[in-house]
Amino acid sequence: MADGFVGSGDPAYDAKVLMISVAARMAGMHPQTLRQYDRLGLVQPGRAAGGGRRYSVRDVVLLREVQRLSQDDGVNLAGIKRIIGLEQLLEQAQARLAEMEAELDAAHRRIAELEAMARFPGRDIVPTRRTSTALVVWRPRRTS
Repeated sequence: MADGFVGSGDPAYDAKVLMISVAARMAGMHPQTLRQYDRLGLVQPGRAAGGGRRYSVRDVVLLREVQRLSQDDGVNLAGIKRIIGLEQLLEQAQARLAEMEAELDAAHRRIAELEAMARFPGRDIVPTRRTSTALVVWRPRRTS
C-alpha cells in the first residue's frame, strides 16, 4: 500500500493521534463511514481519555485501501475484512521469517567458528598440572 506519508518504520506512523474528523478528511471519507468501519472491525482506532476515536497514519492508509478495494475493485466489506486479516497474517509470517533467517545466519557463523577451532585443536588448550592424590608404594630392592 503506497501512501506518500512518513515511512512505516517511523514511530509516528502508528501513533494514534488523529481525531476522527482529521482522519476522515485525510482518507477522503465522511466521519460516519469511519465509525461504521470501526464497528465492522475493518480498522481499530485508539481511544482518547474521553472515549473519542484516535487514528494513526497507518489507519488512514488502511482506510484509503478499504475505499480503493470497495470502489475500484468492487470488493464487499466482508471480503475487505478477510483481505486485511490475510495481509496482517502475511506481515506476521514475514517478520517471523526474518527473525528465523537472522537466527540461522548466527548459527552458521557459530558453526564456522567451531569448525575453524576444530582444525587447530591444540590452539586454545593450555596444559596445567593437576595435583594428584595417587599413592605410590616403592620398595627398594635388596641387594645381597
